[in-house]
Amino acid sequence: MNILMVGDVYGEPGRQAIVKLVPRLRQEHAIDFCVVNVENAAGGFGVTAAIAKQVLEAGADVMTSGNHIWDKREIVEYITRENLLLRPANFPAGTPGAGHVTIKSGPHKIAVLNLMGRVFMLPIDCPFRKADEVLPELRKETPIILVDMHCEATSESLAMGWYLDGRVSAVVGTHRHVQTADERVLPGGTAYITDLGLTGPTDGVIGVDRDQIIQRFLNQMPIRFETARGPASLQGVVIALDPETGRASSIRRLRVPV
Repeated sequence: MNILMVGDVYGEPGRQAIVKLVPRLRQEHAIDFCVVNVENAAGGFGVTAAIAKQVLEAGADVMTSGNHIWDKREIVEYITRENLLLRPANFPAGTPGAGHVTIKSGPHKIAVLNLMGRVFMLPIDCPFRKADEVLPELRKETPIILVDMHCEATSESLAMGWYLDGRVSAVVGTHRHVQTADERVLPGGTAYITDLGLTGPTDGVIGVDRDQIIQRFLNQMPIRFETARGPASLQGVVIALDPETGRASSIRRLRVPV
């Protein structure tokens, strides 16, 4: 079984990359299931119902998110009724939406779990303890479990990879918008990468107009960020796994220009 997991979609360039490339990649790599992080899809800040629909129609099976999920207030109604858009599972009890979902893909079921780190981020519930709480429930349904670990600190992503090794099929990091080169299959059969990267403009600074970011560093004055223009790419990974055991056999980085 082949899984495509796509890094943070940023603004209109990222959305166009999804629309143009996901159908092609699904065919080229014989993809059975696709997960896309969409928390920056609306101009870098959140996601709307219309954008979520566009991403699903382009070939995503499940969408994950992170700390920007609530930036567009309209998404609260959508995420309450649409379980294919996840928010981090370790938000406090009573938060709208779901943090994990299990759906059918051909003859198999696949579970997706969305977690968020706490280092340099929101003081939410512990993602490690939340994983311990949720995994037994998910494993009753399927051995195939994909985890999006949305983190600022690379150490927190890596710690989660080792913590869940042998218990899930994949732990992939999102949020930093810089693709890392540490992809590997851990000893217990869990595919891992610290960050999937950015799906969006390649000539900005993590998706934002580079001149704005440079000026921000120079003068420390607040500014409204605008999405960078120019070329774009899709970044992510393709993971091969055994659907009977859930163990990964390979993970390959993707960086595909639009």
